[in-house]
Amino acid sequence: MTDALQLDNEKQLLKLYYAGAQIESPNGGFLIVLGIRPNEDGGAAGLLECSVSSLRYRFTIPKATRTERKKVKHVLDAGDDPDCPRHGPGTRLVRAGKNVVCNTCGVAYGRG
Repeated sequence: MTDALQLDNEKQLLKLYYAGAQIESPNGGFLIVLGIRPNEDGGAAGLLECSVSSLRYRFTIPKATRTERKKVKHVLDAGDDPDCPRHGPGTRLVRAGKNVVCNTCGVAYGRG
C-alpha cells in the first residue's frame, strides 16, 4: 500500500466507516473500500479508492483499546458471541487463529 495517499481527516473518516456511511472523496464523488489488512499490533490498515479520480488512499485503524478488550472478554466469559465494539450490534467478532477479530475492520479484540 505504498503508492496510496494518506488522508488528513482520519478521525472523521473512521467515524463514517464504523457507521457504514458513504465517505466523500477529497476529489468529489465518494470513496470505495478496496480492502482491510490486519497489522501485527492488533490494528489494521485500509485502502480506499475514489470513484471519480481512481486515486487510492490509505488509512489506519487503531488497535483495540483496553476498555474495548475488557468488554469483549466479559461477553466471551459469559459464553456469548461478542459484537464489534466499534461497529455495534449486528457485526459479530469471529475467531481467527487464537484471536477474536472483526471481519469488517480487521481489529483483534483479544484471545478467544
